[in-house]
Amino acid sequence: MKTMPELPEVETVRTALEAVVTGQKVEKLHLRRPDLRWPFPTGLAERVAGQIMGRPQRRGKYILLPTGEAGSLLLHLGMSGAVRICEGELELGPHDHVIMQLADQRSWVFCDPRRFGHLDWVPSGEEARHWLLRDMGVEPLSNRFSAALLQQLMAGRKSPIKTALLDQRLIAGLGNIYVSEALFRAGISPRRKAASIGPQRAQRLTSAIRQVLQEAIAQGGTSLRDHRQPNGEIGYFVQKLKVYGKKDAPCPACGTAIRMLRQSGRSGFYCPSCQR
Repeated sequence: MKTMPELPEVETVRTALEAVVTGQKVEKLHLRRPDLRWPFPTGLAERVAGQIMGRPQRRGKYILLPTGEAGSLLLHLGMSGAVRICEGELELGPHDHVIMQLADQRSWVFCDPRRFGHLDWVPSGEEARHWLLRDMGVEPLSNRFSAALLQQLMAGRKSPIKTALLDQRLIAGLGNIYVSEALFRAGISPRRKAASIGPQRAQRLTSAIRQVLQEAIAQGGTSLRDHRQPNGEIGYFVQKLKVYGKKDAPCPACGTAIRMLRQSGRSGFYCPSCQR
């Protein structure tokens, strides 16, 4: 089952990088190929070398790595990308494409077998206007995300609620796994029209989204295929999944067989009895 890292997986990587890079001097940025999904910016390695790293930030499924006062690296993990933290001498594999060596002899390595990931440069103060970030919606773990805002975002939308929740222009960072799990917790069918979400359902859904994301972050995300935490461990939330990937298994609440549903080319999972 192919899944792109979602908000909890990206936040897990951001947290691990924060502990390693913040306040550290960049010894060298080694790019082992000219591109990933797109070409690297010209002179990127030279621009970063010698700079002092700031505290990494997350926007949706992207990580911003402040690199001196001039700007930040913008990292997207793609479909199969993973970051690992290394100390001392490096042992590199064929898919290790980006290595940042720090002055304290530690490094972080970006491995991306399918090369759908991306590394770009964002000038300081231009983050909100970067073409990959400028149209992104509200952060679901921010104070701004509320039942009232969710209702406002869904108003007038004819698409199913699951499709709307996956729209990064509305809510940033959500993906198949956590939308399926949140809808199950909220008792809402993924088929329900987005515009029909009233105050009670909106309250249940916003609470479920927050809870499932926070729990997944605490567990290091979900490992189904490619995701590994930077320390090499799996994402243990895979053991907590109630419906995602559970086609034909009994619903943990009522025993009804879990169904799989394709919407907008993506697979989702739900209980036809518990979710209305």
